[in-house]
Amino acid sequence: MRLWRWAILTFLGSLNFLAGLTFFTGASALSASVQAFSTDDERNSMEVFEAARPSVVFVTNQQLARDPYSFDLVTVPRGSGTGFVWNDKGYIVTNYHVVEGARQITITLQDQSNWPAEVVGLAPERDLAVLKIDGKKAKLNALPLGDSGDLRVGRKVLAIGNPFGLDATLTTGVVSALGREIISPNQRKITNVIQTDAAINPGNSGGPLLNSEGKLIGVNTMIYSPSGASAGIGFAIPVNTVKEVVPELIEHGRLVRPVLGIAVAPDQWAQQIGIEGVPILRVEPNSPAAEAGLEGAKRNSWGQITLGDVIVAINDYPTANDDQLLSALENYKPGEKVTVSVVRDGKLLTRTIRLAAPK
Repeated sequence: MRLWRWAILTFLGSLNFLAGLTFFTGASALSASVQAFSTDDERNSMEVFEAARPSVVFVTNQQLARDPYSFDLVTVPRGSGTGFVWNDKGYIVTNYHVVEGARQITITLQDQSNWPAEVVGLAPERDLAVLKIDGKKAKLNALPLGDSGDLRVGRKVLAIGNPFGLDATLTTGVVSALGREIISPNQRKITNVIQTDAAINPGNSGGPLLNSEGKLIGVNTMIYSPSGASAGIGFAIPVNTVKEVVPELIEHGRLVRPVLGIAVAPDQWAQQIGIEGVPILRVEPNSPAAEAGLEGAKRNSWGQITLGDVIVAINDYPTANDDQLLSALENYKPGEKVTVSVVRDGKLLTRTIRLAAPK
């Protein structure tokens, strides 16, 4: 009787072993099948992410604050964002608003090493900043640069960043629109901005927006959202703008805009008196504007201020306000000549002016 029981138990154990072996083999095959299966789009996203990830960095901004109990000055975290490697010399690009007012900035690379960073250049009018770490010691991989002029609505894009402090996060989407305008931290308009539905959240600022070739096409900068989280409307500064701004920040520390040598009236004042253009308040002595005979505001015999010249265009670029005037001048370099159109006593006049470098 015991022999029969032993034989039956042995037989049942063999069945269980075979069943387990079959299940294990089937599960392994299924796992291998799942791993092997991916669409072309999925493979592309994975390849772009793996190639670009080493170039994306974590930017931590710290500021001075006064301890409420001891009244001592202490360094406290102000916020964090994203940046990316510009070249192997240690230059890092991020948004201006990520490092605005920072006393101490730390860059964390993908190998989790931390590097103190110095501010090389700031361009609040483009919401861009260039930082620098010790490029000789750090392992740096620069992102390849694309051409934002080739973008079309519907093209696939990928965003990599550190939303809410979660590093190396990938989101995908498409180019939703082109030619958008946003307001920079110093209230200047940034034009030709890329709109995307790739999820961009707080902490993504300064991170790269990539195309399906893994090339940089924009720098993620802000979102439109009533809640503060992603609502499918994000904006990125186009790479063609970045390619113009970054070398200038590295060389000069700021954008070098040519000047006319004038002081202008605030836009609010011009709007209040119904002027469309940029009224000149004062012309600097020995400036290009003075040499061209431009006139500023004056006081008449009654002590009242009388209007001087109102700039309405630089070459063919209309200047309805101060922002448009600055944008027009940014298209030229010191030493170049431009035609300035002004209204004086109701008459349209033109003057040729050679632009000067800022002092």
